[in-house]
Amino acid sequence: MKKRAEGGDAEAINFLGCAYYNGQYGFRRNYNKANKLWLQAGERGCASAYYNIGNFYINGEGVERDEKKARYYFELAAMRGDAKARHNLGSIECGAGNTNRAVKHFAISAGAGDDDSFAGIKNYFLVGHATKCDFETALRAHKEAADEMKSAQREAAASFLASRRGV
Repeated sequence: MKKRAEGGDAEAINFLGCAYYNGQYGFRRNYNKANKLWLQAGERGCASAYYNIGNFYINGEGVERDEKKARYYFELAAMRGDAKARHNLGSIECGAGNTNRAVKHFAISAGAGDDDSFAGIKNYFLVGHATKCDFETALRAHKEAADEMKSAQREAAASFLASRRGV
């Protein structure tokens, strides 16, 4: 992985950032190093690296909690297609009372297959903050995304993991 990262592979750089963040694979926990690696990976096109930085700021881990910076990095990740970052933007808008914007973020993320965002749209619909059309559109898009992700290999892997856990 180090060789791939040295070669500029954004996903490998992101992976190393996660290793430093979690203190895994022989790396000592180092938030500064993780942040620097995630910035590099994000600049090279890795959406999940920007998502990781956003989480850094929203949770105040290793840095001072800063919702404005978190939003900025979640936006960068969301523009590159990260569904979890889009979900977090919806959550931020929800907390700020911007239900229309929250519904839009949740709808986009649900359409990418994010279960939490679909649950968010469903809850908004149940309390009257989302329209029936919003809910139905999100439901269809979420189902299509879930169907696209189905495969015999994934089902076999899930079955294998469940048997190993004794589930």
